[in-house]
Amino acid sequence: MIRILFICHGNICRSPMAEFVMKDLVTKAGIEDLFHIESAATSSEEIWGNKGNPVYPPARRKLMEHGIDPGGKRARRTVREDYDRFDVLIGMDHANIRNMKRIYGGDPDAKVSLLLDHCGRYGQEVADPWYTDNFDETWDDVLRGCTALLAELM
Repeated sequence: MIRILFICHGNICRSPMAEFVMKDLVTKAGIEDLFHIESAATSSEEIWGNKGNPVYPPARRKLMEHGIDPGGKRARRTVREDYDRFDVLIGMDHANIRNMKRIYGGDPDAKVSLLLDHCGRYGQEVADPWYTDNFDETWDDVLRGCTALLAELM
């Protein structure tokens, strides 16, 4: 089983979009039994007490437009143990990568990468709709990155 963790700053927009897009891709390919897919945040801003915020409504609407329901997803913060629990750790931007490596104590097994590196857009960041309000651009980035990542893993 391949275990993938998608990570962004708050785990309410980009990383849950990537989580659910990837889940949809593997389900449509009939290979969902080969994967365990989650998402998390590098910050705790969207986590209150023991309960994280749900997927941001515009991100949820964008997923639903494509028949993908992120219902039940709540933000969670990545922890050091995630480095050992997951085979592939995917950040959405350079700040995510820096924070992931800080949380994990480095990246000795080279598990950490940017999502768009997997589709040949090396060093480019997934558009952050929290600031741009452009969920179409984020959808396009996430779909391209996840499709390429899945092809690479298979």
